[in-house]
Formats: sequence, C-alpha cells, structure tokens
Amino acid sequence: MATKIRLQRHGKKGKAFYYIVVADERAPRDGRFIERLGSYNPNTNPATININFDKTLEWVNTGAQPTDTCRAILAYKGVMYKKHLQGGVKKGALTAEQADAKFAEWAEQKENKISGKKTDLGSAKDEARKAALAAEAKKNADRAAAITAKNTPPAPEPVAADEATETPAE
Repeated sequence: MATKIRLQRHGKKGKAFYYIVVADERAPRDGRFIERLGSYNPNTNPATININFDKTLEWVNTGAQPTDTCRAILAYKGVMYKKHLQGGVKKGALTAEQADAKFAEWAEQKENKISGKKTDLGSAKDEARKAALAAEAKKNADRAAAITAKNTPPAPEPVAADEATETPAE
C-alpha cells in the first residue's frame, strides 16, 4: 500500500486549516487516513505548524511520500533535514553526534529567524497603529475646528471712530 503524507482540509469557507495526515494515496482528500501527524494553520502570521516530529520522521523513513505542500512544511520544520542527516550517518559520512550537532545548530538558527520575523511583524503592527491613531486625531481636530467655525456667529464689523462721533446734519 502506497502511503502519502498530505493535508486534510477543515474549517469554514475562507478560513481553512489543515491536518497533516498519513493516508493511502487512493483515499479521498478529506476521507479515511491512517494517522494524524499534526496541524497547519495558514490564517496566522507566521503560519502555525504543529507536528509530532518523531512520528513524522518515522513515516518519512519508512517510505511515506509527502505531497509538495507537505514537503515544504516538513522541510520548514526540519524533518527532511533530519532524514538527510540520518542518511549521512547510515553511509558513514558523519557520526550521530555530528549529525545531532548540525541539526541543533540549524534548529537554533531557524528559531532565531522566526522570532526575528515575529518581532518585526509586531513592531510594524504597532507603528501602523500609532500612525492610524495620529491620522485619526488630526482628522478629529480638523472636524472640531470646522464645526466651531460654523457655529460661532460672525464678529460685528468694527465701526470707524470718525463715523461714530459724527452726527447726521439733518
């Protein structure tokens, strides 16, 4: 039986989230599956990916073929890199300790990159919020000034001193 690691769609229209599952390739997309490995939510920024790393690695090593999207997700989480390093250990190119050290270094760099993106997104969001509040305050001030100008009666025109002292001759 040929197995695939693929996405199983859930959620409502326009707000889809996915389960990462192992299924027989002949089964329908949202139908029967063998095992659920995790979930993927593209609605958040950055996308939320939760997987059981060990089970996923076990399935990949036993021959389950990930779909293109799942391959990208597994590569993002490091499953494919770990499989690559394990292949190097089997061939004798490096030791298990070296492979673990390489994977730990890669995982640390990946985590730093993700946390940097989250902080950048958070600061950009705060700056956009501050700019929107400043623009709204300016607009409210302009609106208040316009209302004040509309509601104040016009000032009486000052009468010239010469005209006030003179009396009509007739």
